[in-house]
Amino acid sequence: MIIIYTIGFSKKNLRQFITRLKDAGVNKLIDVRLNNTSQLAGYAKKDDLEYILSLVGIDYEHHPELAPTEELMKKFKKKQITWQDYEEEYNNILLQRDPLKSIDFEKQDSPVCLLCSEDKPEECHRRLLAEYYSNLLPNVKIGHL
Repeated sequence: MIIIYTIGFSKKNLRQFITRLKDAGVNKLIDVRLNNTSQLAGYAKKDDLEYILSLVGIDYEHHPELAPTEELMKKFKKKQITWQDYEEEYNNILLQRDPLKSIDFEKQDSPVCLLCSEDKPEECHRRLLAEYYSNLLPNVKIGHL
């Protein structure tokens, strides 16, 4: 069984964030944000997050190739496209990029977690990415932390 969790760091303090990962048994966090060095990210800035995770025994990887394009994100944030349009365009991006090359799930012996900034998964690409993997790999369980 492959277990893929997703989490957004927004609206969670560091204690809540780490507790959710540890309680779920996550040993690897996969950052699927395009930009992860903004001051607005607080504890979730790449270098800080990687260090914090190392202290609690969680590996960190950044895979910006799994993020939507800057253009797609801007169109959605400016309400120039609907969520359905965003979802369709992001799934087309995934088809072009072949995300199976990015993460070897067969080598994972514990749950992995996809990280983005959105608090809820409903309108976030991390959910779409988890579902993409679920459609291609056997025995995938998805959970949102």
